[in-house]
Amino acid sequence: MQTQNRLFDDLARVAGGALGALTGVRDEIEGIIRYRLERVLAEMDLVTREEFEAVRAMAAEARAENERLAARLAELEDAQKRKPATRPSTSASSVNATRRLKAHRNSAAPKAAKPKTVTAETPAPEGGPEGGEGSDKPE
Repeated sequence: MQTQNRLFDDLARVAGGALGALTGVRDEIEGIIRYRLERVLAEMDLVTREEFEAVRAMAAEARAENERLAARLAELEDAQKRKPATRPSTSASSVNATRRLKAHRNSAAPKAAKPKTVTAETPAPEGGPEGGEGSDKPE
């Protein structure tokens, strides 16, 4: 009986040691997989949950505004269809007012200065056609 107990004790010790070794190997494999997965996810251009939720809220708000604007546009188009088409008035007073405005603008416009003529007696201004800054001619 003693030998059987000893045999079972030895088997239990070996099994316990193997189980401990397998647990360590399992922990090591989990660590390696976790590291590689984190590295792959870091290389991907993923967004955080907070960023995703913020963009989702913005999209929902934009969609709602789009629907409101579409309804408003339909309402305005219906109102325009119901309104009879009228031509703009071309009464004599509006034509005269337009003419007076144009005449006023023309009289208020500054008059163009006459270009100066450069002669042999009159020196040319700097930067002008006969030398000065920006000229291609040598001095």
